[in-house]
Amino acid sequence: MEDNFEEQNKLPELKLDAKQAQGFLSFFKAIPHDPRAVRFFDRRDYYTAHGENATFIAKTYYHTTTSLRQLGSGSDALSSVTISKNMFETITRDLLLERTDHTLELYEGSGSNWRLVKSGTPGNLGSFEDVLFANNEMQDSPVVVALSPNFRENGCTVGLGYIDLTKRVLGLAEFLDDSQFTNVESALVALGCKECLLPVESAKSSESRTLHDALTRCGVMLTERKKTEFKARDLVEDLGRLVKGSKEPVRDLISVFEFAPGALGALLSYAELLVDDSNYGNYTISRYNLDSYMRLDFAAMRALNVLESKTDANKNFSLFGLMNRTCTAGMGKRLLHMWLKQPLLDVKEINSRLDLVQAFVEDTALRQDLRQHLKRISDVERLMHNLEKKRAGLQHIVKLYQTSIRLPYIKSALEHYEGHFSSLIKDRYLDPLECWTDDDHLNKFIGLVEASVDLDQLENGEYMISSSYDSSLSALKDEQESLERQIHNLHKQTANELDLPLDKALKLDRGTQFGHVFRITKKEEPKIRKKLTTQFIVLETRKDGVKFTNTKLKKLGDQYQKKLEEYKNCQKELVDRVVLTAATFSEVFGSLAGLLSELDVLLSFADLASSCPTPYTRPDITPSDEGDIILEGSRHPCVEAQDWVNFIPNDCKLVRGKSWFQIITGPNMGGKSTFIRQVGVNILMAQVGSFVPCDKASISVRDCIFARVGAGDCQLRGVSTFMQEMLETASILKGATDKSLIIIDELGRGTSTYDGFGLAWAICEHLVEVIKAPTLFATHFHELTALAYESPDHEPHKKQTVGVANYHVSAHIDSSSRKLTMLYKVEQGACDQSFGIHVAEFANFPESVVALAREKAAELEDFSPTAIISNDAQEEVGSKRKRECDPDEMSRGAARAHQFLKEFSDLPLDKMDLTQALQQVNKLKEDLQKDAVNCHWLQQFF
Repeated sequence: MEDNFEEQNKLPELKLDAKQAQGFLSFFKAIPHDPRAVRFFDRRDYYTAHGENATFIAKTYYHTTTSLRQLGSGSDALSSVTISKNMFETITRDLLLERTDHTLELYEGSGSNWRLVKSGTPGNLGSFEDVLFANNEMQDSPVVVALSPNFRENGCTVGLGYIDLTKRVLGLAEFLDDSQFTNVESALVALGCKECLLPVESAKSSESRTLHDALTRCGVMLTERKKTEFKARDLVEDLGRLVKGSKEPVRDLISVFEFAPGALGALLSYAELLVDDSNYGNYTISRYNLDSYMRLDFAAMRALNVLESKTDANKNFSLFGLMNRTCTAGMGKRLLHMWLKQPLLDVKEINSRLDLVQAFVEDTALRQDLRQHLKRISDVERLMHNLEKKRAGLQHIVKLYQTSIRLPYIKSALEHYEGHFSSLIKDRYLDPLECWTDDDHLNKFIGLVEASVDLDQLENGEYMISSSYDSSLSALKDEQESLERQIHNLHKQTANELDLPLDKALKLDRGTQFGHVFRITKKEEPKIRKKLTTQFIVLETRKDGVKFTNTKLKKLGDQYQKKLEEYKNCQKELVDRVVLTAATFSEVFGSLAGLLSELDVLLSFADLASSCPTPYTRPDITPSDEGDIILEGSRHPCVEAQDWVNFIPNDCKLVRGKSWFQIITGPNMGGKSTFIRQVGVNILMAQVGSFVPCDKASISVRDCIFARVGAGDCQLRGVSTFMQEMLETASILKGATDKSLIIIDELGRGTSTYDGFGLAWAICEHLVEVIKAPTLFATHFHELTALAYESPDHEPHKKQTVGVANYHVSAHIDSSSRKLTMLYKVEQGACDQSFGIHVAEFANFPESVVALAREKAAELEDFSPTAIISNDAQEEVGSKRKRECDPDEMSRGAARAHQFLKEFSDLPLDKMDLTQALQQVNKLKEDLQKDAVNCHWLQQFF
C-alpha cells in the first residue's frame, strides 16, 4: 500500500454533469448510515467512494487528502475520491482479508438509480471472491462464529455455532467458561474466526466487556444481531435441506445442546444459506470439541510468531512462513494454516504424521518426485466451490481434468516406496487413490472431459466444447466453415476483378462494426475509384485505408454472423451441461482435495527438516501424564533461519519433580526470551506432526500453551501495559492445568519494584503448588531464585514446592576492559546480575550517564542486605564489585532469611510477656546463627 503514490498521481477523473451529480447526491443522502460499511460505486471505467469513506480511503491508501474532490457545491458538497480497478482490488483485499473493522458494499447504476450488487464481510467474503482470488491464492478460509453467552452465578455457559463458507462446514459447541473467556479465545484462534455474531442485549451487558476484549485481541469483527435471531425453531428442518444425508443424525446432534442451536440458527439467517439452492445437500455438520486440539490463545500465537504479520521483515520471521513449502495452488497453505492453529493431542495421530514425514525425509527421490507432481495440482477445493456455486466455466473443468491426469503419476511414485512405512502409505494414500481413479469415478470424469472439450484449442488459450461432442454443434460448425470458404472465394474473385494482389493490396477484415469487409490502402484507392463507386458500397475512409463491401459479401457476412451466434449459444448450453455433470463428482474431488493437501503439507515438513543447514530430528511423543520434556541441542527455527544468525543451541530439561518449574535469570540481551519461546515453538511443531530443530527430543504432550511475553498497551480500550500483563496472567492462572506449558517473560516490571516482586513471587508459588504445570519463568527479580531452595521442614503446614530449578544465560566480563560478551548458553544455577548498565554501553549511552548509573547502582547496593562488599570494594567509582558469595549460596541464604522473618512475624507477641518474647527471639536468632556457619551471605547479619 505504501507503493500507491504513483496510483494517486494518475487517479481517474470524476466525470459527472450537474444533473447526474444532483441525482447521485439525493440517492447517497438517502442511504442509511453504517459506520462500518465502506461503499464503492461502479462507474464502469473506475470506482468512486464518498463522504467519510472517501476521507478514509484518501488517508489510508493514498496517504494524502489532496486526492479528494468535491461533488456538488455549497453546503451540499460531498467529499469524493476516484479509484482505479487495480486500486479497488488492493483496497478490497486489505479490508476483507487483512483488517477486521469494515464491511464492503458495491453499487451499480447511474444518476439517482443505484442498486446494491455485492456485499461482503471479513467472515463472509461472498460475491467478492472473484475479485479477491482472481490473481491470488486463497491462503486461509474465513470462518463466521455466533456466540450465545448465558451468564450465571457459577460462570458463563457459551453456546457456539460456526460456518466455514468455503469448505461448507457447520459446527456446534457448548462449554462453561471463566471470566476471562479463555475457552472462547482458544476456539476463535483454532477455528480461524474472522467475524463473530453476538445478540445485541449480550453485546451491551457489563459482563460482556471482557468478551469484547477477547474478540478484539483475536482480530475478530463483532457483528450485533437481534436476540430474536438466536432461535432454534425450524433449525432441524433448515439443516435437513443443507446437510448431506438424512435428518435423524442432525436431530440427534442438535438435541444434546441447550444454547448452541440458537447460535447456529442466527448464522443460517445471517449468511442467507437457505436463499441459495446450490447450498442444499452440500454441507456437513459436526460437534466441535475444545479438547480435540491443543488450546492456543492470541497471546501465545503472537509470542510464538505462529502466523504471518505485516511487520515481518521476511517470510521466515513466522512459523507459518518458515514451514510453508507447499506446492499445490492454495490447498496446502490453507491446511497448514489450520494445523498450526490446531496442534494435535492424540499421541497415535501425532506419530502417524511423524511416520509419514520420516518416510519422506528418508526417501529423498520420492519426496522430490511427489513435490514436482504436486506443483501441477490446481486448487481443487476452490474449483469445486465455484462448480457448486454455479460460477464455474470450462476453464475450471479443464483444471480439474489436468489435476486428475496427474494422479496416476503420484500413485506410481508412492507405489515405488518400499520403506518401513509402506503399509501406512498404502492405507492413507494408495487405497483411496485406487478407489477414486477407477472407471466409476475420476476415469469417468476424464473420459467426459476428453470427449466434450476441444483440448487442442487450449494452447491458444481457448476453452471450447469439441464440435464432435454434439451433432447440432457439428452441423453448425460445418455450416460456418462452408460460409468461410465462400467468403474466401469471393475475396479471391474480387481481387481478380479489381486487378489487385490478394492480401497484399486487397485485404479481408472482420470487425464488430461492419462484420466482413474489404480494405485497400489510400494509395491504391485512386486506381479503382470508378469501380468502387459503381460496384461497391464504401463504408469508411480512414488513415489506414478504405473499407468497402458489396451485396454478396454483406449477405455472406450476415449469414456467417448468424451461424456464429447459434454456434456460441449451442456451446454455452453444452458447457452448462458439462459443468452440471462435473458437479456430480464433487464428493470424490472433495476427498481428493483433503488427501492431496495433507500430502502436500507433510512433504513440506519433510523438505524443511531435510534442507536446513542443521537437519531437524524426529521427537519422541508421550502422553501428557507420562514422561518429561527433554530438548537436547534445541534451536529456534525462525531465528536460525535468518541470514545474519549463527545460532547457539541449548538444552532444555523439564523433568517432573526436579526441574518442572525453571526460573531463568541473566543479562538483558542474553537470550532468555529466545530460549523460552523456542521451547514453546518446538513443542507446537512436534504436536503439529513436524520434526523439530533439536539434536534429540522427547515431549510429553501439552493440552495448552500459555505465554506471557512482551507487553502492548491499548489506550483506546483503556488498558495500560501493566493491566494488559495482568489480564494475560489472569488467563493463565484460571485456564492452565498440570498438562499445559507456561512461558512467562519478565512478569511484574510495569509497577513498583516491591509490588512487582510480590506479584511475581505469589504467581510462581501458585504455579508450583496449585497448577503444577511445566513452566519457564524468565525474570530479573533475582530474589525469586530462592524458591528453588525453600524447604518445608520448618513449616509442616506448607505444601512442598518441588521441582523448581534455577538456570541462567551466561555472559563473560573482561576484567580489564569491563566489556560484556554474551555467550547465549543456558546453564544451571542462578545469576545475581542483570548487566543492564553494560547493555546501556552497547547502546552508546554518553560516558557521563553510564558513570552516574554505576555510582547510583553502587549506592543502592550499599543499602541492600543482599549486597556483600568484598575487601577491594573501594575500587575506582563505576567498577563492578566482586561478590564473595556465589549465586546459589546467596539464594539459599535469602530463603533461610525469609523463613526467619516468617517465623518471627508468626510469634504471638501480644500474648507473651517480655521475658518469653526475648527467649523466643533469641532461640530464632541462635538457629539462624547455626545455619549461617556454612553460609557467608548470612554471616553479614551478625
